Amino acid sequence: MKTYFIYGLAMAIAGAALAMVLYLLGFHSDPSKLVAAQIIGVCGGLVIGITCITLGTKARREEIPPTEEFGYGRALGAGVMIALFAALFNIVTAYTYAKYINPEFVDVIVQAQMEKLEQKKIPPAQMESVEKMVRKFSGPEVQAASSCLGGILFGTLISLVTAALLKRPAMPPGLETPSAVA
Repeated sequence: MKTYFIYGLAMAIAGAALAMVLYLLGFHSDPSKLVAAQIIGVCGGLVIGITCITLGTKARREEIPPTEEFGYGRALGAGVMIALFAALFNIVTAYTYAKYINPEFVDVIVQAQMEKLEQKKIPPAQMESVEKMVRKFSGPEVQAASSCLGGILFGTLISLVTAALLKRPAMPPGLETPSAVA
């Protein structure tokens, strides 16, 4: 459980650091940069997720004696548990970011959506109702919940792949320690 906790925490901290870098570079305060921020966030999040889940699964595999199998199920379980812990930590970091660090982020999201609707020549009355809906589904609580659900989903998908690569068959008894060459 400690391994899952540590790597899940590392994954959440790295994700929060990426969000802070994007914020400090102005990507989260300008609607014209929002698409670039989303692309950078997704790509960076995938790199963070793949790295932390791979390293965490390897660490968990090392905790299992070589004579025991670390099969696909165990490797998948390790990756999913890391993703679960990361997603739970992300609830706190995403909420804190949206509520206290960058509360204007909702306005940036709304403005970006409204600009898209204006380009499509949507009537003002319809734009007003869309704006209310976007604000409702862009608040800190919703961002935190969607961050958690997205983290679990993408973490599980990453774990499905890494588990296939990191599984290990059991060593036959007596071969678990390599003999020293004189």
